[in-house]
Amino acid sequence: MLSYQHAYHAGNLADLHKHALLASMLAYLTAKPKPLSYLETHAGRGLYDLTSAEADKTGEAANGITRALSENWLPADHPLCQALDAVRAEYGATAYPGSPLIARHFLRPGDVTHLAELHPTEHQALSEITDFAHLHRQDGFQMAQAVCPPTPRRGLLLIDPSYEVKADYTAIPRHISKLARKWNIGVIVLWYPLLTDNRHAPMIQALRSDHPDALLSEVRFPPARAGHGMVGSGMFVLNPPYGSEAETRRIEALFARL
Repeated sequence: MLSYQHAYHAGNLADLHKHALLASMLAYLTAKPKPLSYLETHAGRGLYDLTSAEADKTGEAANGITRALSENWLPADHPLCQALDAVRAEYGATAYPGSPLIARHFLRPGDVTHLAELHPTEHQALSEITDFAHLHRQDGFQMAQAVCPPTPRRGLLLIDPSYEVKADYTAIPRHISKLARKWNIGVIVLWYPLLTDNRHAPMIQALRSDHPDALLSEVRFPPARAGHGMVGSGMFVLNPPYGSEAETRRIEALFARL
């Protein structure tokens, strides 16, 4: 299935959770002079306009990043704010970066990036802004398995599927275990939605059983609209960089006030 387009949801509360933690991890990893690899299995289009018809239709960005900035949820020097400021200086005041452009802000000339996106329209849009990356129009899990362990071996992989395919919930623990065996030093990051039907629960139980030392961060928030099934956001991180646990607790405290 290739119907999902993130433009309707860019900058929502789940993005805020995911991108704040991702930016913090990348800021730490790139503070050291050693080169790294950055990989994404489901990159999307990489850049969004929060005044688009899609964003207006759902209003999710208004209740997410726009509200967070107006109420100063994050300090101005937070890595996500730094990346957002840089992207808006380049693309305009209503731009919002997907994870590829958040990563671009931190990555250096010696770093290597691999981005997978299967949706033809999203892949085309991504190709227009990611001349810094190797683009793969293929299944993201296949790309990750083929590239890992990457060169340089130090690095981070973001797994951020749309979960359109319900089989993802049962397949992801197997994918991650295989990737972790091949790339035992890699920071492997999984984002997942918290849903009212708890379909994510068996997946997380399997992941925690297989990787008991991983970092788990979950936040909850009101549904975007009546009947909307997503009521939270989760991040599961193998080999979390130093400081990640403290950052997750700070972000979780912000969401606890909602």
